[in-house]
Amino acid sequence: MKSKFVTLTLAVVAAFAGHAAQASDQLADKVIRGRYQAVLGDCAACHTRQDGKPFAGGEPLQTPFGVLVPPNITPDRETGIGAWSEEDFRNALKTGIGHSGKRLYPAMPYPAYTKMPDGDIADLWAYMQTLEPVHNPVEANQLPFPLNIRTLMAAWNGINFTPEPFRPDPNQSDEWNRGAYLVQGPGHCGTCHSPKTLLGADKTSEALQGASLQGWYAPAITGDTVHGIGGWSEDELVQYLKTGTNGHTIASGPMAEAIEASTSQMKDADLKAIAVYLKSVPPTGGAMPQPISADDAQMKTGAAIYHATCSACHGMDGKGAGQLFPGLADNAILRQPSIETPARLVLAGGQAVHTGAMQTTPAMPSLAWRLDDDQVAAVLTYVRNSFGNAAPRVSAGDVASVRKSLRDQ
Repeated sequence: MKSKFVTLTLAVVAAFAGHAAQASDQLADKVIRGRYQAVLGDCAACHTRQDGKPFAGGEPLQTPFGVLVPPNITPDRETGIGAWSEEDFRNALKTGIGHSGKRLYPAMPYPAYTKMPDGDIADLWAYMQTLEPVHNPVEANQLPFPLNIRTLMAAWNGINFTPEPFRPDPNQSDEWNRGAYLVQGPGHCGTCHSPKTLLGADKTSEALQGASLQGWYAPAITGDTVHGIGGWSEDELVQYLKTGTNGHTIASGPMAEAIEASTSQMKDADLKAIAVYLKSVPPTGGAMPQPISADDAQMKTGAAIYHATCSACHGMDGKGAGQLFPGLADNAILRQPSIETPARLVLAGGQAVHTGAMQTTPAMPSLAWRLDDDQVAAVLTYVRNSFGNAAPRVSAGDVASVRKSLRDQ
């Protein structure tokens, strides 16, 4: 009898241990999936300061309405989301209403995250619970009165936001639909790359056609060959998202952060799906204008500056040097309607993004000390109308505005 009892006890213990091991394995899988959801959602780029702990609060965001600071989203109970429930977390991502009914601002892109299925959000929540709790108070809302009144977001949501899941297009392939989901949903590409209404909502009729962002210009990423990425192959787009460079351009500014924290860590299949979808977004811009004549006085000045200052890296023919110095020839980024990004790079310089696949990070030196506004305008006008490019001329006033914004930062 005693032998049977011992045998039964051992069987119960073994069964319990087996269930516990299975539950542990399932939780581990859930956390691993959740970490990838954080990669897809680009959470770290916003919620981590350059000198701070992961997810403990990010760099201030300069919006047209004032300053917002991405908050601490570690499991710290006092300063993070440790007091939140999983339902609070899901509601924040899908409705823009977080713990205790606090309304969020759409700088936290819940209008895109609302497309995420509950299962993916549950995985993300499981991952967030494994983060190191960091006690770091963050004053997220630094908007001026009356915009700092969060209840006003109820009216904003009523006008601009309808929670709804992603709906696949039955006429498209699984790969295309996966790319559409990633771009429209967790990747929230339109948050940066789509023009905004006066209320700060995405202009859905002009989705992904380019927009100003914190002193940079997020370029068009549609299939447009003049202003978008229509001239890139799918492989070149995948390479850019994976490494931060592809010969056409080198990522800088907010896009460098997105590549380092997000797209460089995505699965190749997901990057390919994004490329397939973006290449299919129809162009809406017009044809390329006629370039400004090389005999134009500003063009002659710009040519002289380019040959003396820029050609050593970018080449006399504007074709650059592979992955080290981007080509300027037939470059849609130079042809954007805004000159914010190229003017900023000439004035302030820039450093290429560091990724696992591209660890060499070439730099663009600042030329603000040696080129005045007229000279910068001339060289930008030259490169925007040479090497197969054509775009409106740049004025000294345009450059002066960018120079002032850099001083004010």
